[in-house]
Amino acid sequence: MTLIARADAFQSSIGTLPRHSPINVHRSTQTSMNRGRDVSLGYTGCNDRLNSCLLMGSVEGDFDANILNKNVEEAQAGSVKALLRAFYKFCRPHTIRGTILASFAGTIRALIDTPGAIANPQWAVRLPKALIGMVALLMGNAFIVGINQIYDVEIDKMNKPFLPVASGELSKKLAWTAVLACGTIGPAIVYNFFPFLLFKLYMAGWTLGAIYSVPPFRTKKNPILAGLTIATVRGFLLNFGVYYAVKDAIGSSFSWSPKVAFIARFMTVFATVIAVTKDLPDTEGDKANQIETFATQIGVDRIAKGASLCLVANYIGAIATGIFAKAGSFNLVPMIGGHLALAGALIFHYLKLESESLGSIKTYYKHIWDLFYLEYVLYTLI
Repeated sequence: MTLIARADAFQSSIGTLPRHSPINVHRSTQTSMNRGRDVSLGYTGCNDRLNSCLLMGSVEGDFDANILNKNVEEAQAGSVKALLRAFYKFCRPHTIRGTILASFAGTIRALIDTPGAIANPQWAVRLPKALIGMVALLMGNAFIVGINQIYDVEIDKMNKPFLPVASGELSKKLAWTAVLACGTIGPAIVYNFFPFLLFKLYMAGWTLGAIYSVPPFRTKKNPILAGLTIATVRGFLLNFGVYYAVKDAIGSSFSWSPKVAFIARFMTVFATVIAVTKDLPDTEGDKANQIETFATQIGVDRIAKGASLCLVANYIGAIATGIFAKAGSFNLVPMIGGHLALAGALIFHYLKLESESLGSIKTYYKHIWDLFYLEYVLYTLI
């Protein structure tokens, strides 16, 4: 199957990709001009010792075909290191970072909100349980993004050929093994170590994440259902669940504090925006596979503008919450000043967006995630 790499993103065709064979292609390093700046679209500086630059590149989707070809060959030869690298990519690192940050931020917030919790942390008891909870969350994350790659493999061969199932780094058999393991062990952990309410919330997210990709449901084919799914799982369930779990672990009853209510509301809106903007770089593959998204129906430029306006409104709402909330509810400097700064960063990156350039679209989407991460930093300070 031909891997289509649009000129703005990769500057060249990157050859053909048989279903289970290496990518026998050569991708030349080229440079494009983006608003007066040279933007390298290659990773010629990567070598074996610096292979992490492929995994941690500034824009997901930038890749060197020669390195990817080597990774595929090593993985198919049974290299443990190569397979671990493929599994890491299979888990979609940018979503892992979001899950880990949400867990740390929710934990810190719950400890700060509970008198005496920090002074008497009882780490010998609570730290192991916290780590177990983190493992369960990461397994839930891997289950959802993994099953999506299995069912979206043909779409990914067009939109995201660097993903391990689409490239052949990870066979479907191994992918299914990982998904089934994560999808079984994660719920078992929550059922055995946490309150039953959290198990029900976990399984709600597990189910929504599964039907997002699995036929005959595939809610991802409906842009409204897709947005609601991601917003519910990553916006509300994750943030509420982590905070509730920590409060339960330290023996404190849950209550809707202004900060918790704020972050649940704010991140649900933010996750909705991510649910919409994630499709901006994928319009070609989505159209080819009859996947309806707001980006394919309305256009990249309008969706980017609408998403940016929605986030600006979200930031304005956060600032207004800080201004008009009861005295002492928030620390005003991070609540007002921090959100004002993030709103400014959003506007700055939107103004640099070139909607006809795939590379620019991917950079814009990356910055949306960066702002998502930074919100969790503010959450610990407000």
